[in-house]
Amino acid sequence: MYHFLVRRLARRNFELVNAREFDALLAACTDDIHHRFSVDHALGGERHDKDALRRWFERLVAVTPTLHLTVHDVWAAGGPWHTTITIRWTATADLPDGSAYRNHGVHIVRMRWGKAYEIDANEDSQAVAGALRQWGAAGAKDALAAPMVS
Repeated sequence: MYHFLVRRLARRNFELVNAREFDALLAACTDDIHHRFSVDHALGGERHDKDALRRWFERLVAVTPTLHLTVHDVWAAGGPWHTTITIRWTATADLPDGSAYRNHGVHIVRMRWGKAYEIDANEDSQAVAGALRQWGAAGAKDALAAPMVS
């Protein structure tokens, strides 16, 4: 039953990203959440608290306003004191040239007592970088910014 609830929570959190409901999403994180997307572009870098993660989400939707995430699979292991969740997903968005952005990835989330404390985002970073270049050329100023590290 516990793993069922954790999997449902993970799916809900991705829906919160789609709905741009970041307050609710951040409520499910510890104050010292560690979010990592290890690439060198505007969405890359590491964040180490809720405020930094909020700013990252704000940048995400500023540069990808039509982004939509679809969760395909969720796996959970461990007990409430140390749970690891793996989420396989796809992302779609409209690019400025009229083509479709498509990406796929896996998030590995570590949780304790109902709160996420570590999020590792793993996806096709070259696809993200190419899309960011397009969004930047179309005027999304944050698309070409340096990675957010805090």
